[in-house]
Amino acid sequence: MAHILIAEDDQSMCSFLQMALEKAGHSVTTAYNGVDALKIIEDADVPFDLLLSDIVMPGMDGIELSTKATKAHPELKVMFITGFAAVAMGREDLDQEKTKILAKPFHLNDLVKQVETLLAA
Repeated sequence: MAHILIAEDDQSMCSFLQMALEKAGHSVTTAYNGVDALKIIEDADVPFDLLLSDIVMPGMDGIELSTKATKAHPELKVMFITGFAAVAMGREDLDQEKTKILAKPFHLNDLVKQVETLLAA
């Protein structure tokens, strides 16, 4: 079981992601923007294993969130879910071994498989 933080501004999408990951046995916390997500990471008693973040969000985008979060917690793995995969694919500042990009639309089973693969890496 992994401790996962979802940062997604679409609340219905966030709920679907949370349900799928909890059904797979993970502990899930949610935030609807990057600013709140970073505060949750900073205040957490138990470190998160995975940050699952949309890239395009108000306040702080997912890439800025992941940069700040992994600076504070280098062991944190990151998965982006986005309709703008090409934007993130060219980013040289992303740690390719600890970062995965899943393009929308995707099936929730694919999400769970990708999460499992990233956590096992």
